[in-house]
Amino acid sequence: MRQSLIAASSEQTEACGAGLARALPHSLPQMLQIQLHGELGAGKTTLARGFLQALGYAGVVRSPTYTLLESYALGAVTVVHTDLYRLQDPEELEALGLRDLAVADHIWLIEWPERAGSWLPAADIDIALVAHPAFHSIELNAATAAGAQWLARAQG
Repeated sequence: MRQSLIAASSEQTEACGAGLARALPHSLPQMLQIQLHGELGAGKTTLARGFLQALGYAGVVRSPTYTLLESYALGAVTVVHTDLYRLQDPEELEALGLRDLAVADHIWLIEWPERAGSWLPAADIDIALVAHPAFHSIELNAATAAGAQWLARAQG
């Protein structure tokens, strides 16, 4: 399942993330993962901000470029937001303890997943963001059965 969107503003990019958050199932029997692809300024963190705010996070959402990982306990779900831009080697992921966070009721939002090589499990939803002069394009692709169900609910 695939969906293409055009966002003419950061609010529309946030709305895309919020739509995905609202479409989450009520309980997560397994960890779910969204991988966010795109160059600097493409809107990856903006989409993550919309996702987190829709789940009830009221604080400031910044890209975890320097901390590499931020964890948000939001009621029944924990969102793990990572930015792997500064990763020099996929082996560095081991020190983050990310594998320990691959549990039910956890959602991973991974910026720059290509920096992890083959270390990450398959994404449930891959999102490619591209900045154009007047808008951003957002391409959502469900890569697993769980991702297809999730994306179908978001489109519903």
